[in-house]
Amino acid sequence: MLRTVLLFIVLCLLGTGCTVNEVIVADETELEVAATPVDESRLLDIGIIEFAPGIEDKNNPRKTGVYEEIRIAETKYLAYHLKTTLQGTGYWGAVRVIPSREAFTDIIISGEIGRSDGEFVEIRMSVDDSAGRHWFTKTYETQTGVTSYSDRRDRRLDPYQKIFNEMANDVQDHAELMPQKELLQTRQISELQFFADMSPLAYGEHLSLDEAGVVKIDRLPAENDPTVARLRQIRERDRFVVDTLNEHYANFYYGISIPYRNWRKVSRQESINYRQVKSSARMQTLIGVVVLAGSLAVDTQNSSSSRTRRTNAALQNLAISEGINRIIGGMQRGTEAEGHKAAIAELSDSFGAQAAPMVINVEGEERRLTGTAAAQYEDWRRLLKEIYQAETGFTETVEVGSRSRATESANESATAN
Repeated sequence: MLRTVLLFIVLCLLGTGCTVNEVIVADETELEVAATPVDESRLLDIGIIEFAPGIEDKNNPRKTGVYEEIRIAETKYLAYHLKTTLQGTGYWGAVRVIPSREAFTDIIISGEIGRSDGEFVEIRMSVDDSAGRHWFTKTYETQTGVTSYSDRRDRRLDPYQKIFNEMANDVQDHAELMPQKELLQTRQISELQFFADMSPLAYGEHLSLDEAGVVKIDRLPAENDPTVARLRQIRERDRFVVDTLNEHYANFYYGISIPYRNWRKVSRQESINYRQVKSSARMQTLIGVVVLAGSLAVDTQNSSSSRTRRTNAALQNLAISEGINRIIGGMQRGTEAEGHKAAIAELSDSFGAQAAPMVINVEGEERRLTGTAAAQYEDWRRLLKEIYQAETGFTETVEVGSRSRATESANESATAN
């Protein structure tokens, strides 16, 4: 009986597999697209602020798996991909990534990345309009699947596409429930806010807050007022600058699309490998400890036959040896799991972002704006107010120049070479 027990233990150890293969199929959400052209009065402009990175103050990437270089890159990349998704619905006017809330627009979307590791993504999104009405705040999350990074998939769809489609659908569903009057006022308010920012004395009293803290229109300027026409021209220049800054976001988006996609693909697999190896290591070590303890506790001398005692002792030694090997193997697999994390860390070193300097020519005077997109826009707004206050207007051509957008195919060719 004793020999049978020992033999059973040894066979179980030798035959136990410790690898768990995960097969995950990603969920999908269909994007709502306008079947017919939307009435222009309902085409609100959307501004998407760079997402907040959601990095803790004392973040340890080795423990959290959150690498600052990648997360900062994602704040721009994911915001720009939401822009492309919203544009594809046909429900909106101009959709832009904006550097700050100072870029007055009808709807403002902000978000914070809670998690993004190629396998899981979680983004908390908040939507408000120019009147200060809070539309909603919602957390979107999904898990990518085995085909999410397949070379045969539709390259226009991001591996995280499910949550972007859900975001776009929710914004459209909310707008669909709003009265036509509120939609019109939202556009009028964003315009008057820009006017008041440029000329507080003339337009500062056109808007006020109601008891709920929502902006309301006290009066509208006359349509034939020449100042209105002039300020609208200035606002178009401001939008042109924002569009130029969006070329920076586009360059960045298409520029990192290939390495970022590869990082997410590898990171996802590394995360799964890490999880499997950790589970395997724990199981292997636990089995080793239990069997080792059990084997040591067996009395191999409890037999009247010397041959039986020798056989039991041999089986016990084999079980003890296998138990020790399991423990050592578990420790080694734990070290292997840490190696997978190190591989992810090495991949993060190649990321970085810097806005291309923007040159603005006003009446023959060249101004160079440098720094981040937010810093450049802040300098531009300061310059814009100086021009307006100096009564120069925009009687001469204002030229804004920046790098041309690199296409994804060009980047793919460059990477291939």
